[in-house]
Amino acid sequence: MRATYKDFLIRNWEEGDRTPASEVIRSVLSEYGLGWEPNGADRDVLQVEECYLATGGEFWVIEHQNKIVGTAAYYPIHRGEKAVEIRKMYLLPSARGLGLGKYLLQKLEEAIASRGFQQIWIETASVLAEAVKLYESSGYKQPTGVETARCDRVYVKQL
Repeated sequence: MRATYKDFLIRNWEEGDRTPASEVIRSVLSEYGLGWEPNGADRDVLQVEECYLATGGEFWVIEHQNKIVGTAAYYPIHRGEKAVEIRKMYLLPSARGLGLGKYLLQKLEEAIASRGFQQIWIETASVLAEAVKLYESSGYKQPTGVETARCDRVYVKQL
């Protein structure tokens, strides 16, 4: 992946991104009163190669002026038919309100569809109001069965 949106660069994750990407996610979680879980829900950010790249997923970083300001990722899951889960879609406050989140979601959906997947799952927390609004306005439906402890909402979309 290599795309631009306004003056943001969206690109594939590289090994040197591990710490800055982790800091973005930790910062956004903290902003919303959610905990960083390096041995739990956030272990995948510290092990991108194993959790995403080796499983057929992708992990992207978003740069602005050579600084990582966001992340977006997905990997295949055993939930439904030919399914993936979108994960780690976080933007720092400076990158919000510009349509970048919606653009990222569209790019993720395109990449996922091009690989033959048919279902997208997303888990999130109600306190992430902007994310909830984005998913609901993008055609995601709310089934039941949240699997991540800090999340209280789950969404699914058929491609």
